[in-house]
Amino acid sequence: MAGENGEAVRNKQVIFRDYVSGFPENTDMEVRESTMKLRLLEGSNGLLVKNLYLSCDPYMRFRMTKPNVPVYVEPFRPGSPITGYGVARVLESGHPNFKKGDLLWGLTGWEEYTLITAPETCFKIEHTDVPLSYYTGLLGMAGMTAYAGFFEVCSPKKGETVFISAASGAVGQLVGQLAKLFGCYVVGSAGSKEKVDLLKNKFGFDDAFNYKEEQDLDAALKRCFPEGIDIYFENVGGKMLDAVLLSMKLHGRVAVCGMISQYNLEQPEGIHNLTNFILKRIRMEGFVVTDYYHLYPKFLEMVLPQIKEGKIVYVEDTAEGLENAPTALIGLFYGCNVGKQVVVVSHI
Repeated sequence: MAGENGEAVRNKQVIFRDYVSGFPENTDMEVRESTMKLRLLEGSNGLLVKNLYLSCDPYMRFRMTKPNVPVYVEPFRPGSPITGYGVARVLESGHPNFKKGDLLWGLTGWEEYTLITAPETCFKIEHTDVPLSYYTGLLGMAGMTAYAGFFEVCSPKKGETVFISAASGAVGQLVGQLAKLFGCYVVGSAGSKEKVDLLKNKFGFDDAFNYKEEQDLDAALKRCFPEGIDIYFENVGGKMLDAVLLSMKLHGRVAVCGMISQYNLEQPEGIHNLTNFILKRIRMEGFVVTDYYHLYPKFLEMVLPQIKEGKIVYVEDTAEGLENAPTALIGLFYGCNVGKQVVVVSHI
């Protein structure tokens, strides 16, 4: 490969231009070309990697906002490449856990080549008999989010009723399948007929509805859950959360994974049905997946056999090339993606 001996190579990058308010636009990012030397500095414990696949995730919208104090999510730096989860091949390693040729997933740059300065945050890919792109979603951060949120936060019991919003997305599609395999009754909401069909016909949900076609979300939930909801896996927030609170059962649990309907609003929507927390003894808990990464081996042990046996399936929406990455990311906030949004940087 050209450049492997330390000479300078072209490095296409997606640069974050400046902090965003409201909905992000393509012009908030810029695709540029720079050059870099494919060589680690003497004594470095970093990794020099070639990026193969990049993950587009809703949480990245937080990182586009001018930071407040305290900062719980590291913001992007104007003038620097966007960073996020991805799959990469190691070209040179200064870290004992990785060697040249290894595949990994973890935080990397939106560029062709990246110097990873915190290799301890990356996971070596040991199982390559599944699509590598799965490590941007199903077998990466999104998969761990689904697993931790459902099993660790929600503490499910067989036979319980489960509702998932944004259910055809990177996390929701797996939560639904895990819940079905566990023995729950599962319903999801999504924003198009195509996505609703996926939920029912591909992912095996018991029922699903298009929230955009429902005049009354409360009525839609009562239609799907005449006896109420035990577990709500929250990805949306706003009006959906407000309606769900009316349908929760006694001692119901809400795992707050995301609130994509609120990320681009100057003034977030208020929630009106909060008294249900008291009356129904509801437990609502937000969580961040990095707190559960120690469970990754246990997650793989459960999920990999199910994938290989066809009991868990996954849908990806693929954009080819770094130049299409900004449009792919922005599309998340308009519901353009069907399944996990992946950007292909290189197939080799």
